[in-house]
Amino acid sequence: MESSPAMRPMSPTLVGAVAAAALAGLLFGFDTAVIAGVTGDISRVYSLTPATLGITVSSALWGTLLGAMASGKPGDRYGSRDGLRAMAVLYFISSIGCALAWSWPVLLTARFIGGVAIGGSSVLAPVYMAEIAPARRRGALVGLFQINIVVGILVAYLSNFLLDQLALGLSAWRWKLAVTALPATLLWLMLARAPQSPRWLRAQGRDEEAHAAQTRLGGDLDPSEAPSPPGARLSWRLYRKPILLAVTLALFNQLTGINALLYYLNDIFAAAGFGHATAGLQAVAIGATNLVFTLLAMSVIDRFGRKRLLLVGSVGMAVCLGLAAWILDGGHHSSWLLYVLVGFIAAFAFSQGAVIWVYISEIFPTPVRARDRRWAPRPIGWPTP
Repeated sequence: MESSPAMRPMSPTLVGAVAAAALAGLLFGFDTAVIAGVTGDISRVYSLTPATLGITVSSALWGTLLGAMASGKPGDRYGSRDGLRAMAVLYFISSIGCALAWSWPVLLTARFIGGVAIGGSSVLAPVYMAEIAPARRRGALVGLFQINIVVGILVAYLSNFLLDQLALGLSAWRWKLAVTALPATLLWLMLARAPQSPRWLRAQGRDEEAHAAQTRLGGDLDPSEAPSPPGARLSWRLYRKPILLAVTLALFNQLTGINALLYYLNDIFAAAGFGHATAGLQAVAIGATNLVFTLLAMSVIDRFGRKRLLLVGSVGMAVCLGLAAWILDGGHHSSWLLYVLVGFIAAFAFSQGAVIWVYISEIFPTPVRARDRRWAPRPIGWPTP
């Protein structure tokens, strides 16, 4: 007796393809957060002022903006799988470029290239996973990308801490940035064995290849799973309200200051009087909290509702940020800072971090959901739909 679709196990090809796309999420998170462990070193090596350090850190953000905006058309033309392979190459180039940077402009360029890879991954990986995943498992499998972003952030903080324990001397910061080359190479190799999206192949009129790819993935092409109409566009006239909601919610997401915490976490602890090693270990605690509360939020989001989580998280973030400002401004009770920042991360992960992209994806009609990934402002290093 043939098993029902709901009971059918995933094929090895599907498992490998989903794992590759999820690895892109880990690279996304890792490359976003790893800079927190080297800001002091690069300031010393390149004699950076606070302003030029800010430019260095933000160079990846400008690359992310470009990557997110520019990856849609190449993804449509060459397929999201091949687009992700190109992002793996960019991650590798960025990692090696940062590690070998012999001047500040070289470091800026390498960071910018890494940002392009982050932005491109944020668009292409969820689209690829959504296109290859069976409908019955699509939500859970695409959710792996979101989880892996948070895992990548934790791994970055943990990697920085462990490398600090190896006493690598003045070159430690270069090794921290070079680590990205390993998962980038693995991503490129894994994607070489993964099939193109059957839906993309069918949209290109390559029906035989689409059928072969779908067979490898362990299923049959479903006529109801046709790709979005080529003419579907985000029209301001038709979708004014969801566009406004998406942009406004994403704007407030950024105004919480989450990226400042991610990028300058070690510096924040140093300013509060903690030693270098202690600051690195506390960054790991922050990353672990982020992961735990993201998982918790995803387990209750359908029961509690998106709005309730956002409201509860907003109150928690406001209280914790106020306490953090009081501690850093007055220099009193510095030992409380870790607990306050853990509280902030917990509140963010439980609300904005887990809810925003689910909400944004849901409020857009199906034909334009893939396109809303390519333009909507996205929190750097935090889950996309």
